Amino acid sequence: MPVTITQESKPCIDLHCHSTASDGALTPMDLVARAREKGVTHLALTDHDTIDGLAAARAAADTAGLALINGIELSCVWRGNTIHIVGLDFDHSDPDFLALLEQQNYNRWQRARLIADKLSRLKVEDLLGKATQHAGGDVPGRPHFARVLMDEGVVTRMDMAFKRYLGAGKPGDVKACWPELAEVVQWIESAGGISVLAHPRKYKMTATKLRQLTADFMAAGGRGIEVSVSGQSSGDLGFVAELARRQGLLASQGSDFHFPGAAWCELGRIEKMPEGLEPVWHHFRQPVRY
Repeated sequence: MPVTITQESKPCIDLHCHSTASDGALTPMDLVARAREKGVTHLALTDHDTIDGLAAARAAADTAGLALINGIELSCVWRGNTIHIVGLDFDHSDPDFLALLEQQNYNRWQRARLIADKLSRLKVEDLLGKATQHAGGDVPGRPHFARVLMDEGVVTRMDMAFKRYLGAGKPGDVKACWPELAEVVQWIESAGGISVLAHPRKYKMTATKLRQLTADFMAAGGRGIEVSVSGQSSGDLGFVAELARRQGLLASQGSDFHFPGAAWCELGRIEKMPEGLEPVWHHFRQPVRY
């Protein structure tokens, strides 16, 4: 069923965040409560490769008077690069979509086991089990492993865990067997959703390569791109906005919130969308307009 979206004169729209259903620190219920506290009126919970948190988030959103849009952040591969695609406003009961998510969940568990194996030299007893506990019983991601390393005294800070063990090129930076970009785009679109290229400047690509990525994304049926993302420089914001204009992509925005205490990626704290762009929320099954 289409999501019911309350119309607001000045909505605060955050279409990218994470809960304990993937690698976030807050439960779906606590995430919704914090979003409402921060003034968010329209929220998409976009956990990595799972919609397990949606039901709890929707119940909390209904109580809080906040509009929740179905969301997910799916991992895929493009020319050897791991890329994230956000899916918005899809049918969360679509049987084909749910079957594909089961396979994606298997891929995530395989990756988690490999991370634990790669970090076995640290001699942390039951590393995978402890990381899974931090994930609330769901598949642990690298932030959950980082928290275990803090708990065990291997490191003193999250950023240190990534710098030494989990960041790009480090032992715990395990590449998963993700599906191809075109496949993931079709999963979302076939379930009635809108596929959005997530945080494009985080891939550290040259301008030329990013244009190639967006061209292939659109050829696969992709329709949107995250223009305004927390922690992004004004130069990157302007570059992606111009890319969206030139390519005719719908513009999305989101905090990419994972945990409290990081002011640069707080719920609802998003730079104003540049003028002249077509917002993705105008194309939801129940459009948000103001």
